[in-house]
Parts: sequence; structure tokens; C-alpha cells
Amino acid sequence: MNNLNEQFIINLQGKRFVTYEGLLDYAHQLGLISIDVEIIQVPNRENNMVAVCAATARTKDMEFTDIGDAAPNSVNSALVPHLLRMASTRAKARALRDLTNIGMTAYEELNVGEDNSSYNLDPPTERQIEKLRELSVKLNYPINFDELNKSTAISLISKLINVSNNQNNPE
Repeated sequence: MNNLNEQFIINLQGKRFVTYEGLLDYAHQLGLISIDVEIIQVPNRENNMVAVCAATARTKDMEFTDIGDAAPNSVNSALVPHLLRMASTRAKARALRDLTNIGMTAYEELNVGEDNSSYNLDPPTERQIEKLRELSVKLNYPINFDELNKSTAISLISKLINVSNNQNNPE
């Protein structure tokens, strides 16, 4: 039986987050064949040192793509020299979350400060809530808005858009 091992779950400020390691482990249980990463933007002074990558995770039957970014203000100071790798890890984590159907945010996606507290736990924006309500009705998918933050809302929107696109473009 495939399942996410609880050892890969982190509790932070009362919220649960999955680790990249856990997503990768679970994806392998589901038959992960490959994860490809494409660099979308190399960090430099002109783009405020923002690195952006896209990752595609594949099994025999499924393929999911998502993006990840990293900037000096979104990572611990020790990771600033490694923005491209952090953007890659975040992109892979997001693609693996879709592939494994895990709705909780990956720990690596968080903007974690020097004291390991997260600054990415703000409530979802009104625009995010509006989009989620629209997708919820369209797909008849119940959503518990009380458990969402900005990051989990982004992830859920991405997941539901993938579902909607698959319904509109069956193979």
C-alpha cells in the first residue's frame, strides 16, 4: 500500500508541512520515472536576484509541471548563494505534490527566516479565495477555507486548474 510516511511531516506553528524528501519517497512508491527541471530565469541584478525554475514529474500514467522561485528575501541567508538550486527544489516539490495528490505545502516552499519561523502562513488573499470558490463550484470540489494560507491556496489553485484542464482536454 502506498502512503506518505509520517516521519516526513513537520509541524510548524500548528500547521503541517511535508518535506521534499517525503514527496520524493511517496512519488517513487507511485512509480516516479523522472523529474526534469528547466531554468526559466537565472538570478541577476536586473531581476532582483530572483531564480525561477519549472519542474515536470512523470510516472507511466501521469505528468505534472509546476514552477518554483527563490530570491534573497525568500530564503534563509545561508541559502542566498544557492538560489537556483532552491528554485529547482521548490519547483520539484510543487510538481511532486500534484503528482502525489498531497495538498499540504512542502516545507521547502516556505519563506523560513533565520529563527526558523515561517512568514508564509498569511491567510489567502481575496483573489485566491474568489478563484478557489469558482473552481470549487465548477469541479464540485469541497474546500475548507479555514485551513488555507497563501501558499496552500496557490497550490490548491494550481491542482484544481490541472484537474479542470484534464476534464476539458481528455485524451
